Amino acid sequence: MHELSLASEIVQMIESAAAREHFLRVAQLRLEVGALAGVETQALSFALTAMMPGTCLEGSEITIDEIPGQARCLHCAACVEVASHIEPCSNCGSFTLQATGGNRLRIVDLLVVND
Repeated sequence: MHELSLASEIVQMIESAAAREHFLRVAQLRLEVGALAGVETQALSFALTAMMPGTCLEGSEITIDEIPGQARCLHCAACVEVASHIEPCSNCGSFTLQATGGNRLRIVDLLVVND
């Protein structure tokens, strides 16, 4: 379950930002996970929730927005939405797709509190 290591990295990044930017805690954390990122969002949410106690994330609200995958077909040049790396082009049926979007995990924003 690599979501556990991803959650650990996210917590470490936010803890580092808290030290650098001098905020005490995070009220809200919003993440964006692409359909092609290879991340199980429920497992990531569970791992983050498990790691929150004792950190600046303790008690924060976590929102994970799922972003559709985008790909360009190398056969017909269509830009199509895909849910996985093994889907064919919805335009021509070819499997020669190159991911162009929805393949990242990123922290979108934090709502921080200084009390």
